[in-house]
Amino acid sequence: MTPAAKQRAVLFAGCKPEVAAGPDGRILAVGTRARVAAGRGAEIVRLRGAAWPGLIDAHIHLEGLADRGLTLELSGARSVEATLARVERWSKALPRKAWVVGAGWYNDAWPDPAFPTRRQLDRAAGGRPVYLRRKDGHSAWVSSAALALAGVDRTTPDPPGGVFDRDDLGEPTGIIRELAMDVVARYEPQPTDADLDRGMARALAALTRLGLTGVHSMDGARGFASLQRLHARGKLPLRVTYNLPLADLRHAERMGVRSGWGDRWLRFWGVKAFLDGSLGSRTAEMLDGAGTPRLAQPELVDMIDRCIRAELNVCLHAIGDGAVRRALDALSPRRRGWSKWRPRIEHAQCMHPKDQKRFASIGVIASMQPIHAVSDRELADSEWPSVTANAYAWGALQRAGARLAFGSDAPVESADPLLGIDAAAGWRRRARWHPELAVSKASALRAYTADAAYAAGMEDDVGFLKPGFLCDLTVVHDGKVEATVVGGRVRWRRPGAASPRSASSARSRSSRR
Repeated sequence: MTPAAKQRAVLFAGCKPEVAAGPDGRILAVGTRARVAAGRGAEIVRLRGAAWPGLIDAHIHLEGLADRGLTLELSGARSVEATLARVERWSKALPRKAWVVGAGWYNDAWPDPAFPTRRQLDRAAGGRPVYLRRKDGHSAWVSSAALALAGVDRTTPDPPGGVFDRDDLGEPTGIIRELAMDVVARYEPQPTDADLDRGMARALAALTRLGLTGVHSMDGARGFASLQRLHARGKLPLRVTYNLPLADLRHAERMGVRSGWGDRWLRFWGVKAFLDGSLGSRTAEMLDGAGTPRLAQPELVDMIDRCIRAELNVCLHAIGDGAVRRALDALSPRRRGWSKWRPRIEHAQCMHPKDQKRFASIGVIASMQPIHAVSDRELADSEWPSVTANAYAWGALQRAGARLAFGSDAPVESADPLLGIDAAAGWRRRARWHPELAVSKASALRAYTADAAYAAGMEDDVGFLKPGFLCDLTVVHDGKVEATVVGGRVRWRRPGAASPRSASSARSRSSRR
C-alpha cells in the first residue's frame, strides 16, 4: 500500500490554483471547484504561492548523491592547495592503510587549472590509496598506492574507451579518464547497505526541500537495491524512475523486465549508455576528432536493437557534437520501436546545426541540464569557441520541434530546479551568451514537468494539475519553494509555514469564502 492510500481528502488552500486531492492521492478538482470537491470532512492545508505541477528532475544520480554524504566532499575548494588540505585533514582520521575516497574537485576553477598529480596526493594522504572523482565524474585523481593496488604502471596499456595520463617518461600521472577509471575503482571499498541507505534517505529528503516530486535516476544496481529497501519500508518521499547501466542490460533481457515495470513510487524505465565523456575532462567526442569515444558504433546499434526487442528504452549519454551525431544516426527512423518507445539523448551539449532538426524527425527526446551552461561557459568559450553558438541549444532545439526534458545531473551540479529554470530562461539573456538559445520560463517549466513525465512514460499520471492526475505539487512563493506535495501529502514545507487544519475547525471560516 502506498503512503497516499491511507489519507483522507485534502484541500490545498491559499495557493493559486487551489487543489483538492482524494484519499487515493489523485487530484479531485483544481481552482474554483476544489473546495466543493474536497468535501466537508477534508483536511485543509494552507499554502501560499503558485502551485505548479510537481517538478521532475529528468537526469540525476541518486547513488552519487548518497555517496557524497559518506565520503570526502571536495566541491568548492578553490585551489589545488585547498583541495589537498581537505585530503590531509580527512586522512588523519583514517587507519594507516584505509582508502581516501571522495569527489567534487574541479581544476578549471583553480588559479592554475592544470590537472594535478599523484605525487601531490601521496604527500597529503600519507601514502594511502586515494580515489577522487572529478566534479563531472569522467576522470579521477588517484594516488600511487591506488595505482599499485590496481596493477597500473608504465607498461599498462590504456583500456578501450579510457586513458591513463602519462608524463614525459611514460609514467602514470595519477589522472585516469573514462573507462580507465574502472580499472582502479574496482578496488575501492564500498559502503555497507545500512550506510548507503542512510545516505540515500538523506539525499532524497534534501531533494524534496528543493521542490522535486520525482526524479529519473541514472545509477547502478547498488543504488537501485537501496531504493528498493527504502521503498519496502515506505521511506521514499518522491517518485523515482530508474535507468540501469548498459552493463546490466543482459540481466534485464534474461528476466524479461520491460520499461514501466514497478509502481508509481519506484519504477524501471531504460538503459543508460555512454557514447563519450565530458567537456571538463576533455573527453567529449567532437566532430573534429577530439575526445574519447566510449562505445563504438556497431556496439551502439546492437544495443539499440536489443533494447527495442526487449521493449526497453534507451538513454544515450552524448556531450560532444560527434557523439550526438552518432546517437542520432543509430536512432534512425528505421529503428522504430513500440508505442512507449521514447529514446533520449542525455546532455546533448554540443551539436552541429544540421542535427538539431533530426531530434524531432526521429522522435528523440533531448534530455538536457541547463545549469551546465552556467558552469561551463568559460571553459567552452576557451576550449571550443567554434561550437558555443550551437551548444546548450535549448531554444534552437525547441524551434526545430524537439521535445525537451530538463534535469540537473546532480551531484555534478546543484539539483535545485529553480536554478535550472532560471538558467534556461533568464541567465543567457542576462549573461548575453547566445541569448537566442534561451527558452521562455513557461517552456522551461514544461520541460521540468509535462515533458519530463513524457520522457519516462508517465504522462498520464504526472506533469499536469488536472483531475485524475496524481496530486504532486511544487508550491513556490517569492522565488523560493514553499512546500513539496507528493501523492496528496506534504513531504516538506518551509519552516514557519501554517500547519494543516481539519475541516471541523475551519468549516465556518471556509464556508464564508
